[in-house]
Amino acid sequence: MTPDDRPSSPEGPRPRPTPLDPPMVPFAVGGTIAWALAGLVLVVFFRDWLDSTGRTDWLWICLTGFLLGFPGTVTMMRHDAHRRRRRRTQP
Repeated sequence: MTPDDRPSSPEGPRPRPTPLDPPMVPFAVGGTIAWALAGLVLVVFFRDWLDSTGRTDWLWICLTGFLLGFPGTVTMMRHDAHRRRRRRTQP
Protein backbone atom coordinates (compact mmCIF):
# COMPACT_ATOMS: atom_id res chain seq x y z
CA MET A 1 0.00 0.00 0.00
CA THR A 2 1.54 3.28 -1.05
CA PRO A 3 0.89 6.57 0.75
CA ASP A 4 -1.45 7.61 -2.07
CA ASP A 5 -3.56 4.45 -1.62
CA ARG A 6 -4.28 5.10 2.04
CA PRO A 7 -7.80 6.19 2.86
CA SER A 8 -8.02 9.82 3.87
CA SER A 9 -9.77 11.04 6.98
CA PRO A 10 -13.18 12.74 6.73
CA GLU A 11 -11.42 16.12 6.96
CA GLY A 12 -9.23 15.32 3.97
CA PRO A 13 -5.70 14.04 3.63
CA ARG A 14 -3.47 14.48 6.62
CA PRO A 15 -0.54 16.84 6.19
CA ARG A 16 2.90 15.27 6.19
CA PRO A 17 4.87 15.93 9.35
CA THR A 18 8.04 17.91 8.90
CA PRO A 19 11.15 15.77 9.36
CA LEU A 20 13.34 16.35 12.37
CA ASP A 21 16.47 18.30 11.57
CA PRO A 22 18.29 18.86 14.88
CA PRO A 23 21.73 20.43 15.12
CA MET A 24 24.27 17.65 14.65
CA VAL A 25 27.44 19.19 16.10
CA PRO A 26 26.52 18.27 19.71
CA PHE A 27 26.11 14.63 18.68
CA ALA A 28 29.50 14.56 16.94
CA VAL A 29 31.25 16.27 19.86
CA GLY A 30 29.49 13.96 22.31
CA GLY A 31 30.64 10.88 20.40
CA THR A 32 34.22 12.16 20.27
CA ILE A 33 34.18 12.79 24.01
CA ALA A 34 32.63 9.36 24.67
CA TRP A 35 35.46 7.61 22.77
CA ALA A 36 38.07 9.67 24.63
CA LEU A 37 36.52 8.84 28.01
CA ALA A 38 36.24 5.15 27.13
CA GLY A 39 39.92 5.03 26.20
CA LEU A 40 40.89 6.94 29.31
CA VAL A 41 38.92 4.57 31.56
CA LEU A 42 40.53 1.58 29.87
CA VAL A 43 44.05 2.99 30.30
CA VAL A 44 43.59 4.07 33.91
CA PHE A 45 41.57 1.20 35.34
CA PHE A 46 41.96 -1.79 33.02
CA ARG A 47 45.46 -1.54 31.52
CA ASP A 48 46.79 -4.65 33.31
CA TRP A 49 43.68 -6.65 32.42
CA LEU A 50 43.94 -5.60 28.77
CA ASP A 51 47.61 -6.68 28.68
CA SER A 52 46.99 -10.02 30.41
CA THR A 53 44.05 -10.96 28.17
CA GLY A 54 45.55 -9.67 24.92
CA ARG A 55 42.85 -7.07 24.38
CA THR A 56 45.04 -4.02 23.91
CA ASP A 57 43.39 -3.49 20.53
CA TRP A 58 40.46 -1.97 22.47
CA LEU A 59 42.69 1.04 23.12
CA TRP A 60 43.34 1.38 19.39
CA ILE A 61 39.61 1.21 18.74
CA CYS A 62 39.02 4.04 21.22
CA LEU A 63 41.81 6.08 19.66
CA THR A 64 40.36 5.52 16.19
CA GLY A 65 36.88 6.57 17.34
CA PHE A 66 38.33 9.67 18.99
CA LEU A 67 40.37 10.67 15.93
CA LEU A 68 37.50 10.02 13.51
CA GLY A 69 35.37 12.31 15.65
CA PHE A 70 37.31 15.35 14.42
CA PRO A 71 36.46 15.04 10.71
CA GLY A 72 32.96 14.00 11.78
CA THR A 73 32.59 17.18 13.80
CA VAL A 74 33.82 19.30 10.88
CA THR A 75 31.34 17.55 8.59
CA MET A 76 28.49 18.18 11.01
CA MET A 77 29.51 21.85 11.34
CA ARG A 78 29.15 22.19 7.56
CA HIS A 79 25.83 20.31 7.69
CA ASP A 80 24.50 22.67 10.36
CA ALA A 81 25.65 25.73 8.41
CA HIS A 82 23.79 24.48 5.33
CA ARG A 83 20.74 23.73 7.48
CA ARG A 84 20.72 27.29 8.86
CA ARG A 85 21.13 28.73 5.37
CA ARG A 86 18.33 26.51 4.04
CA ARG A 87 15.98 27.57 6.84
CA ARG A 88 16.64 31.26 6.16
CA THR A 89 15.65 30.88 2.50
CA GLN A 90 12.45 28.93 3.19
CA PRO A 91 9.24 30.87 3.79
